Amino acid sequence: MWKGRFQKQTADLVQQYGESISYDWRLYPHDIAGSIAHARAQKVAGLLTADEFTQIESGLREIEQEIADGKFEFSIELEDIHMNIESALTKKIGAVGGKLHTARSRNDQVATDTRLYCRTEIDTITELLADFQAALLNRAEKYADAVMPGYTHLQRGQPVTAGHHLLAYVEMLERDRQRLAGCRHRLNISPLGSGALAGSTINLDRAAIAAELGFDAPSTNSMDAIADRDYIAEILFALSLCGAHLSRFSEDLILWCSTEFGFATLSDAHTTGSSLMPQKKNPDVCELTRGKSGRLFGNLISMLTSLKGLPLTYNRDLQEDKEPLFDSIDTIKLALKVNTEMTSDLEINRDACLAAASDPLLLATDLADYLVLKGIPFRDAHELVGLAVAKSNETKTPLDQLDLSIVSEHFGPDASKVFNLDRALAARTNPGAPSIENVRNEIKRWKKS
Repeated sequence: MWKGRFQKQTADLVQQYGESISYDWRLYPHDIAGSIAHARAQKVAGLLTADEFTQIESGLREIEQEIADGKFEFSIELEDIHMNIESALTKKIGAVGGKLHTARSRNDQVATDTRLYCRTEIDTITELLADFQAALLNRAEKYADAVMPGYTHLQRGQPVTAGHHLLAYVEMLERDRQRLAGCRHRLNISPLGSGALAGSTINLDRAAIAAELGFDAPSTNSMDAIADRDYIAEILFALSLCGAHLSRFSEDLILWCSTEFGFATLSDAHTTGSSLMPQKKNPDVCELTRGKSGRLFGNLISMLTSLKGLPLTYNRDLQEDKEPLFDSIDTIKLALKVNTEMTSDLEINRDACLAAASDPLLLATDLADYLVLKGIPFRDAHELVGLAVAKSNETKTPLDQLDLSIVSEHFGPDASKVFNLDRALAARTNPGAPSIENVRNEIKRWKKS
């Protein structure tokens, strides 16, 4: 690439240190698409004849098929996917192949390829998120009325249903989809034609190239177009947060599947045993997902660290953007697939959930609301119920069996009606609250969306 300036071959160690073909080969369909669009613009500008363009397009399509079929031999000496393809093209069609790089640089070429790659992968991940949401909705529908405790501080708080709990993750995944959609919109700008950093004196139709590649428009500042990796950092953040959501879901399932909780059962196909203890059934998928979230976070930090001290425009540090990007995309896609499959077979133990939710302390807040409706200020009601709970603990009498009148005259004989789970859930009718009717309506809404 630079033999005119240099008198010595690049050292073998430098080649090993600087190569990216071992991982950026996956950009090949995008590199070829960008090259064909670039060549077409060259033809329109009179830099290529119609025959030369046909030779280039046909040669690139042949190379694309060879790579797809696993017949292409990549060379580390050519560093990256761009030079491997260009070299193969020149060998295939001769000197005409050398015209392809007119009015472009590897800098705008890789920026274009990476945006095209990210766009494709965002579309795939968005579909996988929708699949996972569908699996959660299926389970939420089946267990819409399965009453269970909701927790704060990992202590029982108030009654909800398993369906309501699962729908919380549907909401999280929807935000993940929206973040990726926003990122896709922002990255869909074509840098091709920005050259190394200052464009070219040979002006091709950048708008036509952008349109052919499905971009919304060409970039408006050549230096920013070359240096910009915001979209990669943004994708890595979106995937990190998605990983955090998957990790939280995993932690819930790990707890639910424990003997101590007994709320849920995962299928044998999505659990593992122990090499020593024959009774064990371990939620390894959940634990691996929880662990892989740290990997996603690390990739984001790696990218931000690489970017933070770079002057404009291109610096070789930017080559370090691809491995964390590729790894995060591969990791989240597999995580979504396996979690979707696992969730589809998830079974909730209704009896265990109901037994835990039957703890009368879960309705202590409802008891305070009962007092509020009798005209007692909430802070006073809170204190009175707190005294009742203390008396319950002191006398080892369940709260729903305690004579509340000994705590305060404000507790009438009708206070015992509070301790009814069906009534308690049915009363929670505000939007977003866990009444069974609300849960079922939310499931219907999600299925229509």
